[in-house]
Amino acid sequence: MRRTRTAHRWLLFTAVGAATTLALTACAGSSETPSTAPTLSDEPVTLSFTWWGNDVRHEITEELIAAFEAENENITIEPQYTDWAGYWDKLATTVAAGDAPDIIQMDEKQLSTYAANGVLLDLSALGTALPTDDFPEPVLATGALDGVQYGVPVGINSYTIMANQDLLEGFGIELPDDETWSWDDFAELAVQVTEASGGEVVGSQSWGFEDGGLNNWLRQHGESLYNTDGEVAASEEVVQSWWEFLLEVTEAGGTPDPSATIERESAGLAESFTATNQSAFGPWWSNQVAALREASGQHLVPLMVPTPDAGADASAYYKPSMFWSASAKTEHPGEVALFIDWLSNSEEAADILLAERGVPANEKIREYITPELAEVDQEVVEFLAEIEPRIGDAPPATPPGGGAIETIIDQHTQKVLFGDMTPADAAASFLAELQLALDDAAI
Repeated sequence: MRRTRTAHRWLLFTAVGAATTLALTACAGSSETPSTAPTLSDEPVTLSFTWWGNDVRHEITEELIAAFEAENENITIEPQYTDWAGYWDKLATTVAAGDAPDIIQMDEKQLSTYAANGVLLDLSALGTALPTDDFPEPVLATGALDGVQYGVPVGINSYTIMANQDLLEGFGIELPDDETWSWDDFAELAVQVTEASGGEVVGSQSWGFEDGGLNNWLRQHGESLYNTDGEVAASEEVVQSWWEFLLEVTEAGGTPDPSATIERESAGLAESFTATNQSAFGPWWSNQVAALREASGQHLVPLMVPTPDAGADASAYYKPSMFWSASAKTEHPGEVALFIDWLSNSEEAADILLAERGVPANEKIREYITPELAEVDQEVVEFLAEIEPRIGDAPPATPPGGGAIETIIDQHTQKVLFGDMTPADAAASFLAELQLALDDAAI
């Protein structure tokens, strides 16, 4: 992805001398959390706060800021926001200019890039001003690199197979038992739906256009996309088998024609086969249930992802919707800690935020706010609790340069579907290109 590489290159120029700082903080991150908190200023303080999102998120975040400022009259929060498409270029520009925002809404795929270049603050250095005791370790660990906590998870979700219960009932097909179903069961059901509808509805929306499904597939086969050294670790054989399975289901009629798939992929969620009730199943994240159900007007339910052996394993994981991070150059660490603590741990913030940024990662806050959530969000909370026995360790963090994966994986899936590449050739090419993106980022 061009934007990712460009963003990284300015980071290299702005971080000369930051490598030493990062190494020192990495060592510090392995020690106990400081028992003291940064000093708060007696003078008025202004903190800049950047985030991405749509108009709804902007309005809710502005409400959060107003509530915090009402409780802390000497602190002013300066909002800086944009949509996802322009967010990283804007952030890159401000960091390159030496004007990084004090508080940064951070994505998992970008966390290591910014952390490795000394942009992000070691949050554990904030000590008791930013407690994280109410975050489960596998969730909190997603915001840590080499023992240093660079991000506090905001919300959690997990990869799912979304099922349209209304469509299945209309075709006389029972909702599968997701405690026991296998990938073979999934494939058979997909073809069964297509045949039962006379081709008007396909069994499942296609997959292969982002890394969530591949991550789950790799974990189910005892592998991971990356290793802890920041290198591509997946084998060609397992990646090849993922695309082979997609081809098998597509050729059997269980997924749409490739040209229709590609057309819908570029159109967004509302135009997807799942949202338009033209597929009975589809791979999605659990935090998309509400949007999909609203768009479809039908009863969509998240199911646990099938496994190769039709049984539970530790392949599932909680993915953070985003993190709260902070600038390593902030002049007001005490006030930054106060704001992130309020966002992460306060009931006042939870009352405003609800599940807008995902089901709260903080277990205590999740328990507090669940009765106040919309019915569909309560169902997602229940689903995330149900899959807990399948949750394994947090996957290795996306290394610097890994943000390019979605473009790379999308291109290779298209070539597989259109017959321009065999699954074997695609697997070799995909892994080589992804490693090159990591290598480029390390230059």
